[in-house]
Amino acid sequence: MNILRIWLPAFTFLVCLSCGTKENTELQSGILLANMDTTVNPGDNFHLYVNGGWIKRTTIPADRSTFGVTEIIDDKASEDVKAIIEEYAKGSHKHGSNQQKIGDLYNSFMDEKGRNARGIEPLKPVLSKIDGLKSLADVSAYFGESLRNGTATPLSVGVMEDFKDPNRYMLYTWQDGLGLPEREYYFLTDAKSAEIRKKYEGHISRMLTLAGQTEAAREAASIMALETALAQRHMKKEDTRNMALMYNTFAIADLPRLCPSLNWTALLSAAGVKKADTIVITQVDYVKSLDGLLKTTSLNTWKNYLKWHAVHSAATYLTMEIDRENFAFFGKVLHGRQEQMPLWKRAVQEVNSSLGEAVGEVYVKKHFSPEAKARMNELVKNVLLAYEESIKNLDWMSDATKKEALKKLKKFTPKIGYPDKWRDYSSLTIDKGDLYGNAKRAEAFEYDRQMAKLGKPVDRSEWGMTPQTVNAYYHPSLNEIVFPAAILQPPFFDLNADDAVNYGGIGAVIGHEIGHGFDDQGSTFDGDGVMRDWWTPQDLAAFKQRTGALVSQFNAYQALPGLHVNGAFTLGENIGDLGGLAIALKAYQMSLKGKKAPVMDGFTGIQRVFIGYAQSWLSKEREEYLRNQIASDVHSPAVFRVNGIVRNLPEFYEAFAVKQGDSLYLDPKQRVKIW
Repeated sequence: MNILRIWLPAFTFLVCLSCGTKENTELQSGILLANMDTTVNPGDNFHLYVNGGWIKRTTIPADRSTFGVTEIIDDKASEDVKAIIEEYAKGSHKHGSNQQKIGDLYNSFMDEKGRNARGIEPLKPVLSKIDGLKSLADVSAYFGESLRNGTATPLSVGVMEDFKDPNRYMLYTWQDGLGLPEREYYFLTDAKSAEIRKKYEGHISRMLTLAGQTEAAREAASIMALETALAQRHMKKEDTRNMALMYNTFAIADLPRLCPSLNWTALLSAAGVKKADTIVITQVDYVKSLDGLLKTTSLNTWKNYLKWHAVHSAATYLTMEIDRENFAFFGKVLHGRQEQMPLWKRAVQEVNSSLGEAVGEVYVKKHFSPEAKARMNELVKNVLLAYEESIKNLDWMSDATKKEALKKLKKFTPKIGYPDKWRDYSSLTIDKGDLYGNAKRAEAFEYDRQMAKLGKPVDRSEWGMTPQTVNAYYHPSLNEIVFPAAILQPPFFDLNADDAVNYGGIGAVIGHEIGHGFDDQGSTFDGDGVMRDWWTPQDLAAFKQRTGALVSQFNAYQALPGLHVNGAFTLGENIGDLGGLAIALKAYQMSLKGKKAPVMDGFTGIQRVFIGYAQSWLSKEREEYLRNQIASDVHSPAVFRVNGIVRNLPEFYEAFAVKQGDSLYLDPKQRVKIW
């Protein structure tokens, strides 16, 4: 659901292992010398200086839109998970057991012959139900029903912790209903964007034809017009970062006054909402504007729209022809991939998505050691100490705000590796001959699990990611930083490496996650996860002045000619990167305890911290990927996560003799320091 992107920021590449060393092993520098291009002046392009050799000799695989350390680590995790799944897929297991469900779901995905033989039969009851809608009340009820099976509608409804009281759950809405990644796709006037819109409409037509619709071209045009009207009403993505603006409580009984044409009773009843009398409307103006759109759009157009999204949500679960057409647009056109990932990888992704913790429980037993968890907790503690020292010495923050910031820092909760209790999948039915049904039942299972939280105490032991996920996140309402087991592995971290490169890698990752507690969104929550203003007006103004300067810096960067980074939308991640590396440097220097760092492979300790950081953003991207990333991702492209960050740190200038005239040189007055 879209709201997870806002409230649970996910990071493109976050990795770690342990910073300890094996006894009786000679330490190495940890620098990937073969990946470097030392013909590049580090003061002109530090990303290429560290990673340029690898970039020159690497071809992006045909089934990828981007390739780098993230993908290398994820490939390893996928292979490990595949081995677990295939063991269950080959055997016979007690019906209803996790082993049976894992094996049968995987086999149902891999059964190309069976999927082709069934054709669109699994989808026909859904299309028939849409044909039977006779009023806006019916459409409203169908909106609610669609939420349970993962089909997009103009308005999402979900459950999350209450921003003002994180001890209870809240019901919320979020703008939704678009087929393209973001609202800007519908309005950008450049030739490439116009081409994407034309191909998207053609794709809708072809998919509806494959689903048995006889007037698909006409229907596709009406769907495109309706989605454009929805996009026009969507709040801009930059504005959705304003947390206070998103928190608007309404009595459910008052919702008809907000949007009279939407039958709220029918929608919420079909959506399974039973224990709520209030709701948070995150985009109020958008919901108000739906009223006119519901009244002026014909019933047939709404039916066409709902059929399209039903087909789209089912695309990877029906025939291979439909699957290939889905890939032709969303894989090739939007992301530039030349080939689909192997079927087994997509099957693994489906099992991870539907039965993730059932797989994760086995995964951690095989691939995650208690020693790694213990060392990771120690590393988090070290970086927190460096943050504490930094906050105490800030020259732009008053003692009153420092006190609150330090209180928040003390209350951070780290979660490492895997949850303390595992999810119960006993109520989810998996049938090896029914892939479409499996997928939709899994969607409904997770949706119902979330809805069942209403009226219950917040479960602080719950995880938002599976252990085999190569990622991490910060949750502001729970003030927690979470590192799944799969990121705690090589090749990113070298157990035999000197501390410097590891502080640049894992140290900056930990610092990045902690930094989200103090970015433009996280800073609006206190240490207990309550959204409140804990800043003095003067300190808030100073914070915004610094973050505003960072926005301006990133607005100037171009991923492609004329394609600029959105500094406001990526601000939270850029703050995380800047603070993460700055604090990692500080933590490394504190770890030396006054001793001089050794020179290794010709590089000083501080140089190796910077190199370790840049190595973690080893990446190569297709043009289509970059366009999509700029339009829809809160993260800046990898090159700017390196070059755009290091140029703000004084230690970088000293370490690499960066001088005026170098491309990355910034006048000291223009350099941004936040944490």
